[in-house]
Amino acid sequence: MRRIAPLDALFLNVETGSVHAHVAGLAVLDPPPRGLAGADLVALVRRRAHLAPLMRRRLVRVPFDLDRPYWIEDPAFRPERHVHELALTPPGGDRELADLVAALHERPLDRDRPLWELHLIHGLRGGRVALYAKVHHAAVDGVGGAGVLAALLDLGPEPREVEPEPPRAPERPPGPLTIAVNGLAGAVAQPVRALRAAASALPHLDGIPIVSRLPGAGLLARAVRPAPGSAPAPELPPAPRTPFNGPVSARRRFAWTSLPLAEVKAVKDRLGGSVNDVVMALCATALRRWLADLDALPDGPLVAAVPVSVRRRDAADDGRANQVSALFAALPTQVADPLARYERCRDTLARAKRRFADAPATWLEDLVAAVPPPLAAPASRAALALSRRVGAPVNLVISNVPGPAFPLYVAGARVRAFYPVSVVSDATGGVNITAFSYDGRLCLGVTACPENVSDVSTLAAHLADALAELTALATPPIPRRRAPEPPAPPAVRPEPAVRPEPAVRLARVRGAGGRAKAPVG
Repeated sequence: MRRIAPLDALFLNVETGSVHAHVAGLAVLDPPPRGLAGADLVALVRRRAHLAPLMRRRLVRVPFDLDRPYWIEDPAFRPERHVHELALTPPGGDRELADLVAALHERPLDRDRPLWELHLIHGLRGGRVALYAKVHHAAVDGVGGAGVLAALLDLGPEPREVEPEPPRAPERPPGPLTIAVNGLAGAVAQPVRALRAAASALPHLDGIPIVSRLPGAGLLARAVRPAPGSAPAPELPPAPRTPFNGPVSARRRFAWTSLPLAEVKAVKDRLGGSVNDVVMALCATALRRWLADLDALPDGPLVAAVPVSVRRRDAADDGRANQVSALFAALPTQVADPLARYERCRDTLARAKRRFADAPATWLEDLVAAVPPPLAAPASRAALALSRRVGAPVNLVISNVPGPAFPLYVAGARVRAFYPVSVVSDATGGVNITAFSYDGRLCLGVTACPENVSDVSTLAAHLADALAELTALATPPIPRRRAPEPPAPPAVRPEPAVRPEPAVRLARVRGAGGRAKAPVG
C-alpha cells in the first residue's frame, strides 16, 4: 500500500462532470496474417502485467479525505475487464475512427478498478485495425506511459519471451481501520509537509502565470524572497480571449495529422533551433490561420503551457507517477511573416526555458503539496470555476513527447502510427495539441471540446500546411543557370597573300646609256 503523491492526486481532484484527466493514444496497426483479436490482448496483458505494476493497482480513499488516496494491488484484477473489442461499419475511414475515439475519450475511467482500458477497433479501410489505449494521468505521466508501452510492445513481429512473475503471496488489501489510521497519521504530518512545500513554492508565485493572477500572489512572493527582487516578474502577457477558451463540456472531438520527421529536422537545421521550436511554430501558424478564418485573431500572442519532464534518469521509484512541471511561452500568432514568426517562437521558448530554470523544477508539486488533502479537491474545482469567470491563465497546452525511431509491434501487429489524445479543461483551454515522434514520423493529435472548436480537422490540416510553409522557407533556392552561349566559330587563319604573276615579265636590259631597250618575251 502506497499513498498517492500530491501531484498525482491533483489529476483526481480536477475531475468534474466535464473534465476528465485521463490521457490516451490511438495506434493504427497492420494486423499479423493470423489476425488480431481481443483475446490476444487479454493474453498479452496476463503474461506481462507484472512488468508494469500500475496495471494491477487501484485506488482506495481515506475516510473524510483526511489524507490522499492510496494505491493498492487489486485482488480482483481481471485483464478481460479492461480489454474491449468493437468495430466500425466497414470500410471505416479516418473521420469515422476519429468520431469513435472522441466518444471513447468522453467516458471517465472507473475508479473502483485499475485506471486503464484497451479498445481494439476493427473495420478500418485497407484491413487495418486500431488500438485506443487510455490511462489516468494520476497513474502515469508521459515518461511513465512509455514504460507501460515498453512492457506490452515488441521490437519485432514475434512476441519476445518474458520471464513469468516469480511466485509470491498476494498483497492483502488493507482494512478500513488500517486506512483510517494511516490517513490520520498523514493528516497529522501534513502541516510539516505543507510548510516545507510552501517555503519552496511561495517565492516564485509571481513567475507562474496560473497563480500570478490571484490577488496578493505577487505581494506574497516578494515578501518571502530571501532578497527583494531576486526573481523577475513574469514576462508573459495575459492570455487573450479566444473561441477555444470558453467553458468546456463533457464532449470531445479528435483529429490527427502525420508529418515527415526528416522535414521537421531539416527545418530546424536550416533555420536554427530544435524540434520543439518547430512544433511550437507549426502550432502558432495553424492557430493563426484557424483564428483568422473566424475573424478572431488576437492582436497579441497566445500563451501556451508546455509540460516538462523533471524525472531524473537515476531516480529511484519513489511512488510518484507524475514527475512533471510546466513552462509557459508566448505563441506569436499575431506575427504575419512566417520566418519572423518562427524566429519569435524560437526566442520566446528560449526565454521561457530560462524562466523555468530560475524556479525550482518541482514548483508545481510543491504548490500542490502545500494544500491540505481535505481542501485539495475543493480548491482544484474552485480554480476551474475561477477560470470560467475571469478567463483561463493559458490558452492551450502544447506538448512534444519523443518516441522511438524504429517500428514497434503489439501481439504481432505492426504499429504504423501513434497519435496522442489528451486533456482539455477550463483552466488550460478547450484545445490540446500533442506531438509524438515515432518511426520517422511526427504524429500530432488535436483534442478539443466541440463547443469551443467545432472543426478540429481543419486545425489539424493547418498543421500540415504550416510545415509545407516552413519547408519552403528552409529550402535553399536553386541557383538560376544562365543559358549557354552559342559556341564561337573556329578561328580562321588567313591564307598568306599571293602576289599575282605579271602577264609580261619585264627585265631591265641595260645597254650603253642605262635605258631599257626592249621587253623580254
